[in-house]
Amino acid sequence: MALIAPQHSCGPAAGRLMQIGEAADRVGLSIRTIRHYEDAGLIVPSARSESGFRLYTEPDLDAVVKRMKPLGFTLDEMRDLLGVLDALPTASDEHRPAPLDRLGMFHTVATARVSALHEQLATAEGFADTLRRRLDQHTPDH
Repeated sequence: MALIAPQHSCGPAAGRLMQIGEAADRVGLSIRTIRHYEDAGLIVPSARSESGFRLYTEPDLDAVVKRMKPLGFTLDEMRDLLGVLDALPTASDEHRPAPLDRLGMFHTVATARVSALHEQLATAEGFADTLRRRLDQHTPDH
């Protein structure tokens, strides 16, 4: 399969290239969601095939899907955070405080959301345990 030049500034595609369907399956999102994130500028395919198919690597999808989506960040927040993460490595000492402050804010929000998810998980586990006890209580072989 021949490739067209990568579509973003991160250099050549790293890792195995996947068409959008396989990429969607791998990260547990629909093709429509990946296209929506691409339209919003949050995901950029590493390359395109000669026939125009989007080709992704896991790193193309990793930041958005595996890290930010479960924390409930909006598209604008994701875009902002990705911009901060892209800007930090090249920011001069003079311009570094602003992106560091934004990154600190995102860290605070992410930490609070992780705590809330832990609480939700504890509640859900407690409910599942209650159901298990009820099931055991009413099962003839117990």
